[in-house]
Amino acid sequence: MNQTMLGIIDATQSFDSIQQLTINRSVAAIPFAGRYRLIDFVLSNMVNSGITSVAIFPKDQYRSLMDHIEYGKQWDLNRKRDGLFFFPSAVDSQSEEFNVFRQYKNNIDYFLRSKQQYVLISNCYTVCNIDYQAILQQHIESHCDITEIAHNGKPMGMYIFNFSLLFDLITNYEKFGYTTIQDVVLDPSHHLQICRYEYEGYVAKINTIKDYYTHSLELLKPQVWKELFNQINPIYTKVKDEPPTKYMNGSRIKNSFIANGCKIEGEVENSIIFRSVNISKGTVVKDSIIMQKSQIGENCVLNGIILDKDVKVENNVILTGDYTTPYIVPKGTIQGALMNT
Repeated sequence: MNQTMLGIIDATQSFDSIQQLTINRSVAAIPFAGRYRLIDFVLSNMVNSGITSVAIFPKDQYRSLMDHIEYGKQWDLNRKRDGLFFFPSAVDSQSEEFNVFRQYKNNIDYFLRSKQQYVLISNCYTVCNIDYQAILQQHIESHCDITEIAHNGKPMGMYIFNFSLLFDLITNYEKFGYTTIQDVVLDPSHHLQICRYEYEGYVAKINTIKDYYTHSLELLKPQVWKELFNQINPIYTKVKDEPPTKYMNGSRIKNSFIANGCKIEGEVENSIIFRSVNISKGTVVKDSIIMQKSQIGENCVLNGIILDKDVKVENNVILTGDYTTPYIVPKGTIQGALMNT
């Protein structure tokens, strides 16, 4: 029996609650865990589960996402047959006519060429390391129409079902009035058998600033990191050829993740530091997330902070936030002494 799956990543979601990190990028492209983007997790899970054809359907702000995934080489998806496909929306993202099934139908040729018997549809903002083949096996054995993946009783935004059902939904979505696969699952009027698979591993849904901050620092727990990042099912990402991080005399690091290419002269505690970040002498960074290529001057104090990419913090600046409301510095901005918070 053909038990291959087609992978579809619904990258159309946007949330006002995380808008401060999506001004210049989509949710799928939000940096996470020092060197990854949110989309890396679902994309890697699909590849590790034997999926060789993946379609990404974004809505807007997808330039950064396209730059990150390129042709799918890092996920072994730059291939002659199947591979990675990118289908931007032809409809204005703010239009009331926007509909995920419409976006699928506008690219119906892709589905007509697909030979897989089953399909997996997933959102782009759920962080986990999951084996979809085990879920597919339960789906087949239980004779389900749709299997919804859940964690602690809550839907994870991931669904496995027969390709024939997807094709029927795409071609008849106007008749049914559906916009997403979730609409199908929640509709009490259909006669489909909806099953649920309870996933017991680590799961982090990133759709608010608080979730992003909390789950980022949660990675500093060894048991969480080991479950999410393992050698059997690795999480792939775009490779950056950067030198090892330099730890200068007087630097002090405690319970933190430091990516490569950094230069650390100050103190870092309980923080996530992305690639190519400079932290100057006399500076203390605590309970913070510092994204790629940010530069922090001398004698600064950053506590409870999220610095987006390419931020420059000048000397003697104090920035403070907390676990409930971390202070966010927008991408590419400069924080001077007169802007202390």
